[in-house]
Amino acid sequence: MITLTLLEKHEKTPLKQWCFEGSTVVRIGRAVDNHVVLADNLVSRYHLELKLVTNGSGYTWEVISQGTNGTFLNGSLVNKSTLTDNSLLQLAQGGPLLQVQIQELLPLLTTATPSGGGEISQGRTPISAGSGCTHEGNDPGNVFCIHCGQPIVVQKTIGHYQVLRTLGQGGMGTTYLAWDAGEISGVPQLLVLKQMNADMAKIPKAQELFAREASILKYLHHPGVPKYYDFFVEGGKKYLAMELIHGQDLEKRVVLTGPVTPKQAIAWMVQTCDILDYLHHQEPPLIHRDIKPANLMVRGANNTIVVLDFGAVKEIGTKPGTRIGAEGYCAPEQERGQPLTQSDLYAIGPTLIFLLTGENPLKYYRQRGRSFRFDVKGIPTMTEPLRQVIECVTEPLPRDRYHTAKELAQALRSVTS
Repeated sequence: MITLTLLEKHEKTPLKQWCFEGSTVVRIGRAVDNHVVLADNLVSRYHLELKLVTNGSGYTWEVISQGTNGTFLNGSLVNKSTLTDNSLLQLAQGGPLLQVQIQELLPLLTTATPSGGGEISQGRTPISAGSGCTHEGNDPGNVFCIHCGQPIVVQKTIGHYQVLRTLGQGGMGTTYLAWDAGEISGVPQLLVLKQMNADMAKIPKAQELFAREASILKYLHHPGVPKYYDFFVEGGKKYLAMELIHGQDLEKRVVLTGPVTPKQAIAWMVQTCDILDYLHHQEPPLIHRDIKPANLMVRGANNTIVVLDFGAVKEIGTKPGTRIGAEGYCAPEQERGQPLTQSDLYAIGPTLIFLLTGENPLKYYRQRGRSFRFDVKGIPTMTEPLRQVIECVTEPLPRDRYHTAKELAQALRSVTS
């Protein structure tokens, strides 16, 4: 068992305590789906993990820091280190202080991972499933019980999944935060359950797009694409179970914190190009058709991009279809219902404009001669090399743009080299 005690920073008196019995991973941070939630602005959303590992002669707890402002173990800044009984963890300089107490490990924590490595299998092991735990003593923000490891509040059960809360509602459907005990994915974990709205189910095109997202994700395997877990129908409604990405989409990030530096914007777009290159090299090639800041999620743990929303994906070679794409990010040929792989690349240009300015890229879209172009010369953080890349990738005719995602990625890398 491992016990964490939140201490008053100066007097070191106990303020709050969490006990984890039968757990092999404890996640600590500001986000509400951590095991320990610390509402402090110095704390990152997913600040650190405490992980139980084997060391040849037994078991030890390790601290793995993922916080932007750093983690201090007994006063020393660490990225990864071994914990000892009565260690002091501070989340950021001047941040919350936790005392760690480690008690003798129980025999049930002796199962190694299938890979044969030293890590203990992740996830929280209930003390006894179905024991009728009352969940007393939990903090209001806890998602899982500190005693039995099970979800505290379950709104409803859909299929094999326990719905914990609603994440969002849109015109196409509703997304839920759900708990899978491991029956489908093989590992107990949180995931996203997407439900198609009843009104949309009456529209054949909407049904096609919803089913397409499931069929596309099922056969894609890339760290920049959400993992597919399940697709099923219950009560006449369609559901898609997929990976929960811990992070924030670029639109929300810029709206909340302001424009980013050119270096960071370019790094994210290079990653996006790598994901698009993977999609464009499928057989047949896949066109995403809806690349925009709201569909580009940044993982909080490692600052890497994940492309979301595969309902609009189209295979090359199929007949022209419905016009899909966000205004300001949509290439001219895509507006006409004739998207190409270069249409996805076009969207990188206005996305960069948004990241650097925090403004709708249409503000910089002006008529030049017989066509419309993006005029970005007036953006203070815009360098001449980056301006040339944006103008090239947003040329009105696809033949005048970069031909491949790799070519665009190389051009972006050269801007920062």
